[in-house]
Amino acid sequence: MKQFVELQNSFNCYFCIADEHAITVPQDRLELRKNIRSLAAFYLAVGIDPNKATLFIQSEVPAHAQAAWMLQCVAYVGELERMTQFKDKSAGKESVSAGLLTYPPLMAADILLYSTDLVPVGEDQKQHLELTRDLAERFNKRYLEIFTLPDIKLSNSGARIMSLQDPMKKMSKSDPNKKAFISLLDDPKLVDKKIKSAVTDSEGVVKYDKERKPGISNLLDIYSNFSSLTIEELERKYDGVGYGAFKADLVDVVNEGLAPIQKRYYKLIESEELDRILDEGAEKASIVAGNMLRKMENAMGLGRKKRH
Repeated sequence: MKQFVELQNSFNCYFCIADEHAITVPQDRLELRKNIRSLAAFYLAVGIDPNKATLFIQSEVPAHAQAAWMLQCVAYVGELERMTQFKDKSAGKESVSAGLLTYPPLMAADILLYSTDLVPVGEDQKQHLELTRDLAERFNKRYLEIFTLPDIKLSNSGARIMSLQDPMKKMSKSDPNKKAFISLLDDPKLVDKKIKSAVTDSEGVVKYDKERKPGISNLLDIYSNFSSLTIEELERKYDGVGYGAFKADLVDVVNEGLAPIQKRYYKLIESEELDRILDEGAEKASIVAGNMLRKMENAMGLGRKKRH
């Protein structure tokens, strides 16, 4: 989210709450609606400015689902089955939804409908962006050249934040171990407890080395992202200092970063302002996405005649 705020000052940005992606696995409908609104409030709370960027809910712009079907017809089953996330989420299960297999074309639609030049993602989504480029290029060659091939933007650090209890796997709010992740709404005492119980190693040396020291490297990534300091500067700052002092400072840095976000979030979550911003965002996105959808339909020969 931090890099999203920076990008809105240089680009015409579209931020999509991808609720249709969420239903690739079973969801409680009331909880899902709560989470959709909550995520939208977080986008605004961290600094997304609706006067600079467009924030909207995916399912409120029908062109996404329509374009996704058309891109599914361009995608190959083999390449979808090779997606790492599909293999991970389907492993050991007797049956999975077809949507789990075919959601990468929906993600591609999310991107390609807006003639997107640059997509900021974590390392775990890089493979899906590469597939998006492949689908766009295939469509352009097979039909008409209408899609922009998007570039991938990975954060220099913190592209993939890992679990506090198992630094070999990605941090996830669905982790059954509540100490494994920090929520943006965690209170200061809970942040303190989670960081101080984070897994490190027995060396006691604050040094960035993802192979030998994954735990402390992960904490350095978090520290760097919540401060203005680089990894190298943090290594110098804590040279000769034990993990206890380092973690105590990290607690302060994280809580200082979360405090203004939480204040803005709680003000927004029950407000009419949030709904107004989302209504306006869906309207703006629908115009742009609808124009590209018509180009896709014309290119593929759908409908009775060419529409303008």
